[in-house]
Amino acid sequence: MKISISASSPAWDRDAFSDQLTYVQEAERMGAHAVWTVEGWGQDAVTPLAYLAARTKTIKLGTAIMQITARAPAMTAMTAMTLSSLSEGRFILGLGSSGPQLAGPR
Repeated sequence: MKISISASSPAWDRDAFSDQLTYVQEAERMGAHAVWTVEGWGQDAVTPLAYLAARTKTIKLGTAIMQITARAPAMTAMTAMTLSSLSEGRFILGLGSSGPQLAGPR
């Protein structure tokens, strides 16, 4: 069985993100398969994963929902390729349309 965790503290709360780093590192030590981030409350899903990629070694790094309406497809692909390279292939790209609070009415 694979165990995954979520890390989604607001980037502007340095103490909360520091606690999330400790949480992710401990989960990795205990054998967790992946950590997932989401976009919401003014935070993107990718930047925290780049930070975690630099501070972890084996845990997979995934976007639970990287909002497709916020980026051009080419930018999404470039971002995914860059994070995959930085994390030595540990990145998992999860795409979605998100909710109205992020995507807005159409």
